[in-house]
Amino acid sequence: MVVTYPSPEIGLVTLNRPKKLNAMDRVMYSEIKRVFEFFSKDPVVRCVVITGNDRSFCAGMDFNDGTSYVSDDPARSALRAQEDVKNLQDSITAVELCRKPVIAAVSGYCIGAGVDLITACCIRYCTKNAVISVREIVLGMAADIGTLERLPKIVGNESWVKEIVYTGKDVKAQEALNHGLFSKMFETHEDTVKAALDLASNIADKSPVAMIGSKINLNYSRDHSVHESLDFVVKWNSWALQTKDLNDSVVAMIQKKKVTYPKL
Repeated sequence: MVVTYPSPEIGLVTLNRPKKLNAMDRVMYSEIKRVFEFFSKDPVVRCVVITGNDRSFCAGMDFNDGTSYVSDDPARSALRAQEDVKNLQDSITAVELCRKPVIAAVSGYCIGAGVDLITACCIRYCTKNAVISVREIVLGMAADIGTLERLPKIVGNESWVKEIVYTGKDVKAQEALNHGLFSKMFETHEDTVKAALDLASNIADKSPVAMIGSKINLNYSRDHSVHESLDFVVKWNSWALQTKDLNDSVVAMIQKKKVTYPKL
């Protein structure tokens, strides 16, 4: 993958295996984990955009990088499988756990592991040519890297999720947009990436302390009850509201001026 910085506060991650349609091998998985753990701690970067190319965001798992867990000892095979799959899960989860908002700009194929990846992102934009598929069922397996856990909570339509999971069918961009997997759709890959970067710039203008708190609390509330989430945000803001960013924001709003927040 290629990491660039359109501005000091914005990281742009481009999946870069064009001959493989950006299919994921274990090297790419480990790179994703390393890059997003770095961004999470980086004091300057405030928002991250991840994309591929016009033809393919990510065409799934690279079959040439597969691992067989079958052996003469089922128990040892199962233990190896558990460790391997957990490592792959952790790579995708690193995107979700990254403290900075992550925007996916999706064009072309987004299949299998690609769906795992975009469901771990905060916001998803797509190009008209995007094709989504939870393809694992066609391979004779249940998806196990995050799609089955995250997709239902994103779209809120259990019937549609089960339809595309059980069939492994191709879903065009408009249908995925209609069901809420994407928030906006654009004509070209360039338009999609530009819109994602414009949004990232808007996000990067906000208080980084408030933005991190917003992402963490949104993810927490997704997985907990309302009352648990209310208790969590009370504890969070008991210290977060002590930031100087709050006073600076109020003063700037009154004076109709722009705030420049210090890096973390």
